[in-house]
Amino acid sequence: MSEKYKVRDQDENYFLTLTVVQWIDLFTRDRYIHIFEDALNYCIEEKGLVVFAYVIMPSHIHMIVGTKNKPINDIIRDLKKYTSKSFIEAIKEPGESRTEWLLRTFSFFAKKPRQARLRRVRFKLSICNATS
Repeated sequence: MSEKYKVRDQDENYFLTLTVVQWIDLFTRDRYIHIFEDALNYCIEEKGLVVFAYVIMPSHIHMIVGTKNKPINDIIRDLKKYTSKSFIEAIKEPGESRTEWLLRTFSFFAKKPRQARLRRVRFKLSICNATS
């Protein structure tokens, strides 16, 4: 994660936006929503993430979050890493009509240089301090 997108004060609450590359409407399918919500619930129960509110839009997610005991950067990194891998697995399952296109698009952005701020993770992240 670049310095621009790192949380400086771990005790504050933050507004986060996680976007799917190219604003792909991944969350129009229930399977991907369930993957994200299961991962989010795991982070709440096991990693100390505090979620005040979130909304899932077709191509992105807005969240207001804080943390109890672990750096929020680490929690969000793990959330993004896990969900991106789980999305790829779900895309490969039968029933996804856009399998080839989605895998090709995600593969392209995973290999794109750092200037795109994307590597293995399929989300971009923007952070805004909720108390500002």
